[in-house]
Amino acid sequence: MIFSELYSAYYNTVAAILSAVIDGVRDERELQKIVAERAFGESVLTILPALKSGKWQLLHPDFRTPLSHKPTMPLTTLQKRWLKAISLDPRVRLFGVTFPELDGVEPLFTAEDYAIYDQYGDGDPFEDEEYIRQFRVITEAIRRGSQIKFEMTDRKGRMTFVRCRPIRLEYSEKDDKFRVITVGRRSLSTVNLARMRACVHDRGQKQVFGEERKVIYDTVTVRIVDERNAMERFMLHFAHFEKQAERLDEKHYLVKIKYARDDESEMVIRILSFGPRAEVLEPQSFRDLIVEKLKKQASCGLK
Repeated sequence: MIFSELYSAYYNTVAAILSAVIDGVRDERELQKIVAERAFGESVLTILPALKSGKWQLLHPDFRTPLSHKPTMPLTTLQKRWLKAISLDPRVRLFGVTFPELDGVEPLFTAEDYAIYDQYGDGDPFEDEEYIRQFRVITEAIRRGSQIKFEMTDRKGRMTFVRCRPIRLEYSEKDDKFRVITVGRRSLSTVNLARMRACVHDRGQKQVFGEERKVIYDTVTVRIVDERNAMERFMLHFAHFEKQAERLDEKHYLVKIKYARDDESEMVIRILSFGPRAEVLEPQSFRDLIVEKLKKQASCGLK
């Protein structure tokens, strides 16, 4: 990986540790605190141990550094080319973000360099000016907690008028569409953004809508056998989940992952993708789902 918002957290954390050491900090607990604040839950297992052991040759065992100056991280040409490539994604324009400092930089890749094979071809019109305008109206209303009103065609082909409060946007990579999660008079509902017409801020009388349905979270405990770099792959695969990791011995780790109950079926598939190197320990209900899924695969002759 060149870098990403997830990977850069590690680099920034190490830079903060080195800066603190240059400032005279020698207390390991203070350095662990930097890791906890700037990186992720499992990072305490890797960052400081790698620095202390000399695996990353930036700190001595007594928490002194051979560096004379605090680290800085200017962008490399490769990183600029990667950012230029990302900036060409038509979805970037939805957020009103520009990259004038990348003018003249050759993109690392373009849309012509790859093909997405597992995605529907009728995605949203991200470059349409009206679509962009409506997207920004919705994002502003979400930030302010205010209402919007719009027209849309229902399943029977009838034009309807809707007044609601948008609470979040969701993007489906498979459908290549944005959906708006709204709260109305009756309940929580989902609307495809591309189906909306004439969406504007509702400046009229404020209405009292129902509350957003609370997301219910569960936790699954998984034991990882660290073969073929399984632990690193597992942590990267679930990088955007809240989790805790514990090292059991040289080869085994225990990982607890917090996930939304509505996404349980997807979690089962994700964990199964690691094969025998990932064993669900608890809860029993999740283990039962794993067993049921494996039985279905076996009945279809899948291995």
